[in-house]
Amino acid sequence: MSEASDSTQDSQELLVTIGAGLLAGGISSVDVEDALTGLARTLGISKFRIAALPRGLFLTSASGDSTKFERIGPDLRFDQTAKLLDIVDALRARRLSVEAAGRMIEIEVHARPPRWPVWLSRLGAVPIGVGLCLLLEPGLINLAFAAFGSLIVAGILAVNGRWPNLSPLLPVSSAFIVSVIVLIGYRLDWLESPLRTIVATLALLLPGSAVVTGLTEISAGALSAGSSRLVSATVQLAMFIAGVAGAAAITGTGAEALRNTQLTDSAWQLSALGVLSATIGLMIYLYTPLEHTLPIVLTIAVAALAQLGIGAELGAAVGGLAGALTASLVAVILSRLPRGPIWRISYVPAFLIVAPGSFGLLNASQLEFGDGSSVEGGLLAAGATFFSIAIGTVIGAAIAHAVEPKDEIVA
Repeated sequence: MSEASDSTQDSQELLVTIGAGLLAGGISSVDVEDALTGLARTLGISKFRIAALPRGLFLTSASGDSTKFERIGPDLRFDQTAKLLDIVDALRARRLSVEAAGRMIEIEVHARPPRWPVWLSRLGAVPIGVGLCLLLEPGLINLAFAAFGSLIVAGILAVNGRWPNLSPLLPVSSAFIVSVIVLIGYRLDWLESPLRTIVATLALLLPGSAVVTGLTEISAGALSAGSSRLVSATVQLAMFIAGVAGAAAITGTGAEALRNTQLTDSAWQLSALGVLSATIGLMIYLYTPLEHTLPIVLTIAVAALAQLGIGAELGAAVGGLAGALTASLVAVILSRLPRGPIWRISYVPAFLIVAPGSFGLLNASQLEFGDGSSVEGGLLAAGATFFSIAIGTVIGAAIAHAVEPKDEIVA
């Protein structure tokens, strides 16, 4: 009786560890609950109940047991999350014992060293900023400011890594510092179209992963978890806008300078180079698993092609919908292939290029400063673009959940 109790206790502790790790890796609360419920059946745990939230996990395995609560630790890198998913699959297939799975999680997930140095990961901000600037405003001076501003972003990320307590200041401080530099260049007549340069430089810091996961949770009916993520992402976006507004006030820059205008046309060769540069930077910054390089690149390429091609003809809102929906569908197809990555690993990098980098902060800033026409027009353009991208993400997440078994992890 005692051995059976100890076995159940070990299994429950393993489930808590797995659940906390999945949530720290950005997996949606719905998928975490479904995956742990399936694992509980595999491990022979009866009367299993779980409630997963973005920053906490409640779990109990029998009506008489006390409920366990686990606070979610630091975020996991993409490569750590991928390894944890491999362990979950092996445990579900009964290829691992509870003890072996626990050891592997400790050694190969939490103690797993980064594949490349942290400083190199942060320098991924440079190709991301330059790549997005090639898409948004490919002037030589704009590219130079985007590269320099991206180095500033990398430095701010390093400070944030050294002193994590300063992380709440990351959005407003980074937006303010980068915007001051770019707007000073504008005031000195060194560059035009400063807003697009600012957007390209700051896009890396936008809460794209939280938006994707939040929309996924809402589409699956987890309104509390999804709404909390989206509220948090909205607050961060508002802080970015406040940083840009503060920089405009300090430098004496008027609203007319912050219109959403592109002065230099981007040829398809420059756009392709920009997508490639941003993709490489994202893979470096996010520590994406090397074995999933091809699916990630393919998803981004197809999504960018759809967004740029359709957006050029039908506008940003329809282009955003096309890019998000295409990325979603491609990620779903790739997730069904043998050893294919889960939907989220392919989709999030594409979302970070197609959605927030091009439209999220850009249109939100138009609400703050105006776009040269009416406030109603700016509001309508920003709202239409945001909701079109959200619709594409929700549709893709719903399809991903529909084609996967109940206890499989999707996003």
